[in-house]
Amino acid sequence: MTRRSFIEEARRAQIVSAAIDTLAEMGYVKASLAQIAKRADISTSLIPYHFKDKDDLMEQTVSEISLAWTTYVQEKVAQGVSAREQLHIYIESSLAYMGTRPKHFLALLEIVFSVRNADGSLRYVMDAEDPSVLPLENLLLAGQQNGEFRQFDAHNMALAIRGTIDQFLGQMNKARSDLESYTHELIELFDRATRKDPADE
Repeated sequence: MTRRSFIEEARRAQIVSAAIDTLAEMGYVKASLAQIAKRADISTSLIPYHFKDKDDLMEQTVSEISLAWTTYVQEKVAQGVSAREQLHIYIESSLAYMGTRPKHFLALLEIVFSVRNADGSLRYVMDAEDPSVLPLENLLLAGQQNGEFRQFDAHNMALAIRGTIDQFLGQMNKARSDLESYTHELIELFDRATRKDPADE
């Protein structure tokens, strides 16, 4: 595989950034390569040099947004000294990272709910191996094993936590959205939901 030059990497990053802005502002259907090129201030003909087609660009955009988000959260969670503290950090850092990048989340939603395979099925579907769910599930299992958390289905709990995080992020444009307040309430909610009852000891 040929290694890309710094200039090529910078151009690809510029195009992905323009794709994020275009998706967030116009939606997937209207986010044509021409519109993306316009926001990147480049010729439309330059995009196929760096990406095979729109699908390739969308895949790279999803990959970059997801990787940056996941990496940030994992680095923060690693600083926690207990499973309970790590769960709090997971919720806080997940909301903090994307809550301050609303265009990134809107772009992610546009791609996830619009891009389909040849058979019509959605290309991006959350499953048991999803990088946003599996580390959280493992965190919850570790907390159960060391006695910090009560017994529950760790996979279902991980899905519930991810769902409430994503639900808020999808509503950030609403007037009553309050990132700090929601973060506090969510931490309290799942602290209670996972806490081991003294009567179980």
